[in-house]
Amino acid sequence: MSTNKSLPILQVVIIIILLASIFQFSSTGEQSSESENFLIEVTDSNGIVHQFESMPERVAVANTFAASAMRMIDVDPSIVVGVSGDFYDEELWPEYSNTPIVQQSAHSEIDFEALFDARPDIYIVFATNGMVDTGAIRDKLEPVGIDVIALDFYKYDSLRDEFNVLADLFNKQDEARLLFAEFDQIESLVNDRISNLDSNDRPLIVMEHHASLTRDPVVLTGTSQWTDMIEKAGGINRFADLPGHTTHVDMEAILDANPDVLMFDGITFDIGFNAFDDEGKCQTHMDFISDRPGFDSMTAIQDNRMIIMSGEFAGPMMIHGLPTLAKLLHPEMFSDFDSESYLDNYFTEYHDVERKGKFVCMSNEGSILIETENIEEEENQESNPSLLLVVIGLLAIVGVPLFIMRGRDRTVSVEQGTILDDEE
Repeated sequence: MSTNKSLPILQVVIIIILLASIFQFSSTGEQSSESENFLIEVTDSNGIVHQFESMPERVAVANTFAASAMRMIDVDPSIVVGVSGDFYDEELWPEYSNTPIVQQSAHSEIDFEALFDARPDIYIVFATNGMVDTGAIRDKLEPVGIDVIALDFYKYDSLRDEFNVLADLFNKQDEARLLFAEFDQIESLVNDRISNLDSNDRPLIVMEHHASLTRDPVVLTGTSQWTDMIEKAGGINRFADLPGHTTHVDMEAILDANPDVLMFDGITFDIGFNAFDDEGKCQTHMDFISDRPGFDSMTAIQDNRMIIMSGEFAGPMMIHGLPTLAKLLHPEMFSDFDSESYLDNYFTEYHDVERKGKFVCMSNEGSILIETENIEEEENQESNPSLLLVVIGLLAIVGVPLFIMRGRDRTVSVEQGTILDDEE
């Protein structure tokens, strides 16, 4: 009797177990299916994971650093449907001359109406720039279906990781590997020359942020990309031990450091591609620095070693710019090294333009002139004779016969005079 009662209970238990197993299998299958639908998964520089079923086909780009990185691994520019006003130079960015502007600059407010009209799948913005509130941008855009990918391309430590994010997004892994091989080659060439330098042979450097133009000194510190590049070029950043990207210091701290070289980032100066510092702001700034109280006794001022480097050196071009910085810090060690060729190759290879502009300002311009003028204008000047030469030529053509004719007239008149005298 008890056996008959227990049998239905056992059957119920078995049925419950089977139903639970079926439910679990179904749930696992759905999760697995959902996971398999995401063919692309990347983690941006804010640590945010992004998943895509296919390659993004409509992209908005807020800054030229990200666009340069996309060029360097040959991402199709036709997928870009929105840019910022930073892409104003049509010679450097011709493909975006008619692309809708979705914000005035990488650091300005977004024109949400223009952005929504562009209908991007993703929006690439700075990750850690202090003037960009990436979190707020993400909160506004991701609820409406626009993924915000945060990448900097101005920090050495994360540079390759960020290139890999783009490579995974746009299926450009092979191109990224070739680019990294080029990076390795350039870094090795420089390291081979500076690796055996004693600390005493490495110049002590203080690098000021462009904010120092209007405030008390702001120096670039431990996590700045410039700290990495200065060390790789054979120098020492005096304030590398301070936390963060930048920090305020007292004027006395710079005086006490007594650096061998004073450097300044050139983002706010009119230098870089197609810019020539026509108003001489570099020299004005260096004169201002030299006139700071007590700076006249500083080694960098006495040795005339102040350097302003254009913004390109702080972006995806930083590895190609490393030989230039190394040569500036160690001119004798790199006297036979063609550092400018790496800058030239960067623009011709990745931007398909000839490099032109002033990329480095120095208090001693005579050591290395990292500047290229408009080659076409120079060739025109060389091929066309000057107006003065034309005038001189015309005068010679007209004047010589006149001179000869006048000489003949004088000869005739003298001869006639002689004949008259003889007749008298």
